[in-house]
Amino acid sequence: MHTDSGNTTSCWMDTIADYPGIAQFPPLSSNEDTDVCVIGAGIAGLTTAYLLTRAGQRVIVLDDGPVGGGESAHTTAHLVTALDDRFFELERLHGAHGAQLAAESHAAAIDMIQSIAMKENIDCDFTRLDGYLFLAGDRSVDIDILQRELAAAHRAGLLDVTLETGVPVHFFNSGPCLRFPQQGQIHPLKYLLGLARSIVAGGGTIHTGTHATNIKSGTPGQVTTDLGPVITCRSIVVATNTPVNDLLVIHTKQTAYRSYVIALRVPRGSIPKALYWDTLDPYHYVRLAEANDEASELLIVGGEDHKTGQADDAEMRFANLEEWARARFPMARELAFRWSGQVMEPLDGLAYIGANPLDKSGIYIATGDSGNGMTHGTIAGMLLTDLITGKPNPWTTLYNPNRVSLRSVKEYTQEMLNMAAQYGDWVTEGDVESENEIPLASGAIIRHGMQKYAVYRDESGALHQCKAECPHLGGIVAWNSVEKTWDCPVHGSRFDCYGKVVNGPSISNMTPVVEMTLPSHPPTSTSSRETSVRPPR
Repeated sequence: MHTDSGNTTSCWMDTIADYPGIAQFPPLSSNEDTDVCVIGAGIAGLTTAYLLTRAGQRVIVLDDGPVGGGESAHTTAHLVTALDDRFFELERLHGAHGAQLAAESHAAAIDMIQSIAMKENIDCDFTRLDGYLFLAGDRSVDIDILQRELAAAHRAGLLDVTLETGVPVHFFNSGPCLRFPQQGQIHPLKYLLGLARSIVAGGGTIHTGTHATNIKSGTPGQVTTDLGPVITCRSIVVATNTPVNDLLVIHTKQTAYRSYVIALRVPRGSIPKALYWDTLDPYHYVRLAEANDEASELLIVGGEDHKTGQADDAEMRFANLEEWARARFPMARELAFRWSGQVMEPLDGLAYIGANPLDKSGIYIATGDSGNGMTHGTIAGMLLTDLITGKPNPWTTLYNPNRVSLRSVKEYTQEMLNMAAQYGDWVTEGDVESENEIPLASGAIIRHGMQKYAVYRDESGALHQCKAECPHLGGIVAWNSVEKTWDCPVHGSRFDCYGKVVNGPSISNMTPVVEMTLPSHPPTSTSSRETSVRPPR
């Protein structure tokens, strides 16, 4: 089983009967007029649509895949006020008041998820539980991180955060850690499907299998779809993980990362239910989830992040996660699931939610989840609903997509240099010299003269070829052998093995070329040869 965003299966996808079939709604078949068109049926899009319908707005949601079929199906659904970027770092970037608003807004998001689940009777395994930040390195040195974070968390208003001697397990000695009470977790797909049902019950409309091809601001705005029909509306919300309506501005403020996750079976009750994460960069994050049998639970462990399109070594990263988990959780049994997801990392640690930069005519965006997608997406629903309905919101300035932080100049410069360096792929050799070297169900970049091509050989041996440049801003894509996608290393656009766009910022498919002639002796299996790949940068 897989969704439209990749080839791996998360534990959430596996535990929903007939997913993604039950997450499908009728495609858009006629021109429509509405108050708000929401593009994207993930956590940000559906929360926004739900709250807008409750505010009396007419809402239409579009998605080219099923509900939750993008990155929301690949999250680990930690609900935390303890954000990826430390509170002492948020203070540096946003000031003491900004850090306070960040803590307040994420706490409010957890409360909102709980409230919606209860009000709408959504059985999504919502649980309140403690979260623990523990040390990953030299405890004599890194203890300073915990002490600084404890003081900053208290200044941000999280007065119940405490310094503990260790995490509440007996099988490994974590050393000192911070305890964050009243965090949360959910089954993300159960929650999203419940949101979708509630949107429809509240008068909203959802159309899946419908790709937005053009987004036009104005009074009114218009969204043109690949099927032909056009939606005319007063406001447009682009909730597509990363905006597909913006060519450059937002994409210079954030970077796409792949993050890896495994789920191991453990005896039920053998690990105290809590959220765990360490101080490593990139860090490990851990939670438990229900398994499909009464004797077991799933131990979910994530981490090993890298920039999208800049490494193809997922097998090593999965192995690293498993080794790390088994060293600390000796009761872990068989590996049940493994998957990856896309994380948009903003320069200053907080999402971009609000009016689209350089375009104040009714287009709103939500992006930059920074590893806290479920809470940032819920904040987006709350904030955008207020902006669209004209209500004041204290978080508006903090999450303003137009913000510029002089304190993040160093991070901005580093990311710009990295993005620019990726265009050097135009002058390098291909991954392989000949189509004959590509195994079945695999892809590789091939150079023919001045042009590079992304070539995929399907399981029957047929070749499928596209120009290798990303339609967004011309980066050369790279093959992702685990997800079986083409990933752009410049701004994170992703395409399926045939070149169909599955993740922005590109709004268009890769350019196909004339079907290639089969070699006389095609490979017979994916194990016949390992495709050459670029090394991690």
